[in-house]
Amino acid sequence: MISVIRSEILKLRTTRMWWAMALGIFVAGAVFAGFFAVVYTIDDPGTGAPAMTGTDAQVANTVYTAGLGVGYLLLLTIGVMQIGSEYRHKTITGTFLATPRRMKALLGKVLALVVIGIGYGLVSLLGSVSVGATVLSMRGIEPFPDVEILRSLALSLLALALWALIGLGVGILIPNMVAALLVGIGTAWIVEPLVGFGLSFNDFANEHVVKFFPSQATNAMIDPVTVSGPGMAEPLSWWAGALTLTAYAVVLAGLGVLRASRQDVT
Repeated sequence: MISVIRSEILKLRTTRMWWAMALGIFVAGAVFAGFFAVVYTIDDPGTGAPAMTGTDAQVANTVYTAGLGVGYLLLLTIGVMQIGSEYRHKTITGTFLATPRRMKALLGKVLALVVIGIGYGLVSLLGSVSVGATVLSMRGIEPFPDVEILRSLALSLLALALWALIGLGVGILIPNMVAALLVGIGTAWIVEPLVGFGLSFNDFANEHVVKFFPSQATNAMIDPVTVSGPGMAEPLSWWAGALTLTAYAVVLAGLGVLRASRQDVT
């Protein structure tokens, strides 16, 4: 299994995509962290107090995880392309010939994407924490006022790995890579927010449906402050958000692996 995982990681590293994605996720983390660190600590001209309210821990947590919205879209893309490129270029047959036990080959992809997701998560945190902590320190705010921030940072790594698995499932269930990318990214970036906004006007849906959407579950895992506010339903707890996102990843990746293990690829 170790050799299969190494092979999958090597497939990513032999393309230009790996460093372009790494650069993108690093810059997104750094830029969003710097922006939110300034916005959350800028003084209100009328009072001289910070314009944004919240504890130091809430501010720091929001700053460090601000770029995850871009990060999970990039990991979704990687997950789709990790399998979609093989269907597109007809190399999936060679993969299954090199590892005749299909389930082993597919589980290798799953585990490799977990490693890749965590790796890119570390790159994202390197950008966001370095820039965010610097700006917060300059603004007189303790960069790490609470140990719960470390939990959120660890959960952000898990979230990115799970989004990569969601992408894998989408890439298998929709074998056309371009279509899979359009459906996956379009749903996560455009459709889900619009549907969530529409459902927010219905009390029942706002209370019992919207908070279980993948992006809402992700925010609940790492930064519940961003999904709470006047007129909004109580967000999931961090552990419930983690379980919800894990369920999406398990179902989509599981269905994808099951299909790929049985379908004819010749």
